Amino acid sequence: MTRQVEAHHFCSHQNEEFRQCLIYDSPGPDARLIGVEYLISDALFNTLPDGEKPMWHSHEYEVKSGVLFMPEVPGPVQRVDLDKVCKTYGKTFHFWQVDLGHELPLGLPQPMMALTRDGQLYDTLAQDVEKRFGVSFEKEKESRAYMKGLEHGIHPLANGAGKGLKLELRETDCPPMDSMPRVFV
Repeated sequence: MTRQVEAHHFCSHQNEEFRQCLIYDSPGPDARLIGVEYLISDALFNTLPDGEKPMWHSHEYEVKSGVLFMPEVPGPVQRVDLDKVCKTYGKTFHFWQVDLGHELPLGLPQPMMALTRDGQLYDTLAQDVEKRFGVSFEKEKESRAYMKGLEHGIHPLANGAGKGLKLELRETDCPPMDSMPRVFV
């Protein structure tokens, strides 16, 4: 959690268990596409191999704390959907490191995690977002107090299993094409 960016998600629902989202750095017409996120239900998450689970983060804290919100969507309508999001896990990659001032998407995609407890969100970012969108995270938190989180609690391997994750590029040998098995479909 050494870097934080404002992220605006535009999602499609594949079904009740799975959503996929494009992530932009703002809601405006000049927004830059900075990443993708996949959201899955608790039930689907529990079917993943243990080695995969640390790459997924829970959404319970972000929803219940009020920091995840839908601009310009009436509160009661938001809460119906966010009650479902509260019970999901997400896997996110950012391709464009806009917080580093990059004018183009440079380098490797970076796995991103979510806020999982109080004290992680930078105060300056929180105040800026609250002011620009006319939202109070504290009031949103109060209005979501009734929401239940994940049915079995947050899985211990989720959220990076308590550690940071980083992609690294390494060189590898590529065998000549004539030694590769041929696959016909």
